[in-house]
Amino acid sequence: MPNSDALDFPSVQAILTSESIEAHAAEIHGVLTGLIAAGFEFESSDYIAMVNDMLNNAEGLPARVKSLVKDIYSDIWQKILDESYSFQLMLPDDDDSIIERGHALGKWVQGFNLGFGLQQTKNATFSEDVKEVLTDFGEIANLSDDMDEDEATEQAYFEIAEYVRISALLCFTELGSPPTPQDQSETVH
Repeated sequence: MPNSDALDFPSVQAILTSESIEAHAAEIHGVLTGLIAAGFEFESSDYIAMVNDMLNNAEGLPARVKSLVKDIYSDIWQKILDESYSFQLMLPDDDDSIIERGHALGKWVQGFNLGFGLQQTKNATFSEDVKEVLTDFGEIANLSDDMDEDEATEQAYFEIAEYVRISALLCFTELGSPPTPQDQSETVH
């Protein structure tokens, strides 16, 4: 069971930085969420290779980062399957500047789009809802970093972040492949 405190944005970003990985914690979380939301199978471990290709010029991830990616992956699964919708985006804390948080949200969505695209290569037919999400995410990913530190921007940030969170869950509901319950049924006899 991963320690979820160690999986908040500052902790993950600190590990990436200390291992000299030129990556954004929000983007990695977004990529993994995008893969999962697009139907990536829980049992598959190909995601490690995908993240490796994205980061570090595909030179292989340090053990600590690989372990971190695995923890984030299982944490996303746990939260996305949680009936109380505890799934959250990995973003900087509210006391960080709106510019930093807005940038991270853009990175998260770019990551999601990338992960989703890597998983959905077979020209799957999507519902109108999913198509709309993907269109919106394309626009959100290109949000300007030129933001004002004001109440309206704060409000917009929270609304967009919540929309992104709910949309990721919607994609998962439609396209995700939750782990099979057979493991649980074997212990019930």
